[in-house]
Amino acid sequence: MNISIEYNIILAYLVGLFLLYALGWLLVVPRKFLLRLIINGIFGGIVLFIINILGKSIGLYIAINPVTALIVGFLGIPGIILLVILQYII
Repeated sequence: MNISIEYNIILAYLVGLFLLYALGWLLVVPRKFLLRLIINGIFGGIVLFIINILGKSIGLYIAINPVTALIVGFLGIPGIILLVILQYII
C-alpha cells in the first residue's frame, strides 16, 4: 500500500495554518501595540526617505520596505547604522 502526499498539498496546509495563526494573533493583540507598530513603521519610512534624498550625493541608498521601516522606527539611529552596514556587507 503506497500512500503518497504531494508536497504542494503539505505546503498549502502549512501556509493555511500560518495564515490562521496570524489572523488569530491580530485579533488577540491589543490595539495600542498595533497602533504603535504602524506609527513606528511610518516614522521609519519617512526617515529612510530623508536619508535616501541626502545620501544620493554620496551613493547611499537604503530600500524602503516594511521591514527596513520597522527596523529604523524601533531602533532609531542604531537601526540606520545597522542597515548601512548590511548594505555594504550584502
